[in-house]
Amino acid sequence: MSDFGEGLGTAIEGGLLGRTLDSPKGEAAEGHAAAGPVTCANCQTVYSGHFCPECGQKAHIHRSLAAIGHDIMHGVLHLDGKLWETLPLLTFKPGHLTRRYIAGERAKFVSPMAMFLFTVFAMFAVFQMIGISAPTDITEGFMDGATSSSSVVRTQLQKQITDLEKERDGLPRDDPRRAEIDDDLTGLGKVLEAQPKGAAEFDTSDMEFTATGIEFLDEGIIKKWKKNPSLMLYKLQSNGYKFSWLLIPLSLPFLWLMFAWRRQYKAYDHAIFITYSLSFMSLLFIVMSILSTIEGGRDYAVLLFIIAAPVHLYKQLRHAYGLSRFSAFWRWCVLLFCTQIVLVLFLQVLLLLGAF
Repeated sequence: MSDFGEGLGTAIEGGLLGRTLDSPKGEAAEGHAAAGPVTCANCQTVYSGHFCPECGQKAHIHRSLAAIGHDIMHGVLHLDGKLWETLPLLTFKPGHLTRRYIAGERAKFVSPMAMFLFTVFAMFAVFQMIGISAPTDITEGFMDGATSSSSVVRTQLQKQITDLEKERDGLPRDDPRRAEIDDDLTGLGKVLEAQPKGAAEFDTSDMEFTATGIEFLDEGIIKKWKKNPSLMLYKLQSNGYKFSWLLIPLSLPFLWLMFAWRRQYKAYDHAIFITYSLSFMSLLFIVMSILSTIEGGRDYAVLLFIIAAPVHLYKQLRHAYGLSRFSAFWRWCVLLFCTQIVLVLFLQVLLLLGAF
């Protein structure tokens, strides 16, 4: 239940953060229209209409508990219609949405960054709700799995040695059996020394790891992963959504290179393309996560990703830039390869951030 509450809070936080990036201007009129000229309570401007032309504050000021609930829902979900205008296009006609937003149709759509923030936070919120998170007991589990069998073997060997020593102590000095027991004890001792230490005897301070020769990596990252992988995985997950926006500047150079000789397309256009694309991928992961909770749904979730992700990327690429099928196809192939490079670079950044 705590995961559910934390996930819900994360989703609301993402919605509110996204809300701050969208200007209230251009939204559908809300509440009651002023009967005549009114004075803005915020900046004292005299005007007629629903919103102050100077500061954008509403003409009708709510003072009720119901208004608070309305503001929360409105701020998180954009129930004024912008979200419902944006989602269908983002899902089924991403190229048209990208092109129309770049061309200047912005008042009716949720801005790319606001949509990105909301979908990313919502994605991690869903992950938390359904239990997809970094394991917190990897160290203990790893050690148990690696040493449990060897610990049992060592215990059995030690018991055999003890039994043989007791038997030898009870025999006369001239008994030939003593020589046989001594030989057995020598063999069992060598076998015992060859066995790895148990979890209780495991000394992490003596643990050896592959050194890179770079002091910052060896001392700051590798050693920390060896010492406490659970904490590092948690930091990796936490930084994953906090710094997910880094995917945009990391992807931008690759997309720019594919259109370097087409000067009508600016870096801004590529940034809008990337941001809306990442927003859809976050929504796709939300659907996949929910689908995977259903019995037998994991196969359908994988199939959905295999089909939806590349098809969506191709459609957005072709229609956003007005490309022919061939031109869109070769860029799509290159972009799929570049996506893997971006993900590797992003993971490296997260590893570096996790060292602090």
